[in-house]
Amino acid sequence: MKKKILIVDDEERLVKMIAQVLSQRGYEVFKASNGQEALQIFFAYKPDLVLLDVVMPRMDGWQTCSRMRDVSNIPIIMLTGKRQSEEDIVRGLDYGADDYLLKPVGNNELLARVRGALRRAELPSADIEKQITYGDGFLVVDVTERKITVNGERVRLTPREYNLFILLVENAGRILTHKQILERVWGWEYTDDLDYVRIYISHLRQKIEPNSSLPKYIITEPGVGYCFQKTS
Repeated sequence: MKKKILIVDDEERLVKMIAQVLSQRGYEVFKASNGQEALQIFFAYKPDLVLLDVVMPRMDGWQTCSRMRDVSNIPIIMLTGKRQSEEDIVRGLDYGADDYLLKPVGNNELLARVRGALRRAELPSADIEKQITYGDGFLVVDVTERKITVNGERVRLTPREYNLFILLVENAGRILTHKQILERVWGWEYTDDLDYVRIYISHLRQKIEPNSSLPKYIITEPGVGYCFQKTS
């Protein structure tokens, strides 16, 4: 069955180019020129991945991303006209974005990012216990339901954040290098983007740690990487 991809951008020429590239590779493509139209198509056709422009009329990409993320964990790749800063990445995390592509989009990079995002979305559940409790119930990881509970409240993680967190839990007690994390969570094409790991770890700590400035679960190994601490 063909994978369905929704392209959302008000630049008609860019949408046409991306749609042609994806269609030639066997994807079923849907197109929208603004956020409201995108949501209608999203709910009607349930795409497997969304390419979503940041700046659009009527409803911008951030609002659209947030609405989609409320009901779905599919990969959402933001299309941006400027190189993303740390502030942009953090904002994208807050709204539920998984990745960024800088416009104009190169065909090879576009296809690599799409393949990688779809591949990671289909990864089987980690080979760990189906439910694990840490800190006398403070942190509960339910792999079956893909649910993380902190102090009795469910925490919303983006698919990328969840995959990062489960990778750390799966390797609890072991130090994972920045490169290992990038390869497993983002893909080989991201192995030089060390800032991604730092920013995502910081954001993840804010969601799951009792005190993000003094982490007890996700521990930094300076100059090496990170380790998930089995705190009872």
